[in-house]
Amino acid sequence: MTEPISRAELAGMIDHTLLASDTTAVQAAEFLASARELGVARVCVSPSVLPLDKHGLEIVTVVGFPSGAHHGVTKAAETLRALDDGADEIDVVVNLGLVKAGDWAGVEAELTLVREASVGHVLKVIIESAHLTDDEIVATCRAAERAGADFVKTSTGFHPAGGATAHAVRLMRDTVGDALGVKASGGIRSAAAVREMLDAGATRLGLSGTAAILAEWEGEASDAPADASGY
Repeated sequence: MTEPISRAELAGMIDHTLLASDTTAVQAAEFLASARELGVARVCVSPSVLPLDKHGLEIVTVVGFPSGAHHGVTKAAETLRALDDGADEIDVVVNLGLVKAGDWAGVEAELTLVREASVGHVLKVIIESAHLTDDEIVATCRAAERAGADFVKTSTGFHPAGGATAHAVRLMRDTVGDALGVKASGGIRSAAAVREMLDAGATRLGLSGTAAILAEWEGEASDAPADASGY
């Protein structure tokens, strides 16, 4: 069980996310304007809607999204453009074809290109854990670590295999130890699910239903007895 954390502390762990493919620049701008009120530090949006007024927030954007089936050089170029357009953090989708082929040198080489393009910025590697075996999760996390990533991330939220699970988060945490962060993302829609991910070892959360989850979290905390162990 994780130590009790406040609503504000939880908000600080969230990448408040808007990645619908039909999002307009106007909708993205409105999303950022409203995000500040939630108390989050970061939002995650598609690179095509950048640049935007940050409203004092950090911008996370995605690369090779959502399939990951892009050449590494293309992902690196996309990264450079996103950073030029004001992104602060990069979430890159791993090439699942290389993963399924067991080409770990290829996985590492591609991620190294993105790492080199994003020096000085946080880099998260999306592994689509629901589509992978446990052995593939472990090997992909190790390749990401060797390439210099800062985080491994469960899911895009768009893969038909599904999103984050506590089992995958725990396995990812066990694999990377304290060396990397673990971001749980995809299908997390309640305070109970958030708690499960935190207990499994997540240090960052990708959420689209942020407002409802934070309200639920705050409500549960206020309803708890004064001597409760909390979250």
